Amino acid sequence: MDIVRNLVGRTALVTGGNRGIGAAISRRLAAQGADVALTFARNKEQAEAVAEEIARAGGVRALAVAADATDPEAIRTAVDAVAREFGRIDILVNNAGYMDMSMPALEDTPLEVLDRTLDVNTRGAFLTAQAAARHMGEGGRIVNISSCLARHVPGPGMTAYAMSKAAVHGLTLGLARDLGPRGITVNEVAPGSIDTDMNPADGPSAEYQRSQNVFGRYGRADEIAHTVAYLVAPEAAFVTGASVAVDGGSNL
Repeated sequence: MDIVRNLVGRTALVTGGNRGIGAAISRRLAAQGADVALTFARNKEQAEAVAEEIARAGGVRALAVAADATDPEAIRTAVDAVAREFGRIDILVNNAGYMDMSMPALEDTPLEVLDRTLDVNTRGAFLTAQAAARHMGEGGRIVNISSCLARHVPGPGMTAYAMSKAAVHGLTLGLARDLGPRGITVNEVAPGSIDTDMNPADGPSAEYQRSQNVFGRYGRADEIAHTVAYLVAPEAAFVTGASVAVDGGSNL
């Protein structure tokens, strides 16, 4: 199926866009004609390689920008740098995320794990949206990447992560109300188990995770990217405050 280049002339900022779901989103938006800036916290070489790849494949401009999602000043600096480089920001995808994959029991969860989870998943998304909104005009798009775990927690050890992603749902609703009068839409995509290097389909808990959805498989990063691409497209101008589950029915 041919990809419609309906984002030509638009600039997208994808946080955590150097790997996994973020890289798939960056590639998809570039394929649809958007110039893309992607942030990374570590592994500059990987981020720059992804930026070079999508620039070549999409015939667009691409930029890798360092920004630790736990650092408010780094977030503001990165967003402003993207706006200066491209002259505008039309699309923000808040994708950067963190989960302690050891999934400690409630009573064993270290404060530093709680703080990092909330700083990256919740505060970082808020601050990035706050900074990006200053550069957005009518027709702007914000998509927050949440999780099916925000509404359905199938086992122990996920409290901090589930709480942080449930807060992203509230953030989405609040931003939609705040930015709607400016013609900016804000929506949420809630993935289930997606095959990435952080949560591979052959990992130690993969069999259990597959059993939680109706298809008995992991999702693909490009399936998340396709959903994001719709929400940032001109055709989705009347969609805001929505939460789209891409989780294989994990919440049924």
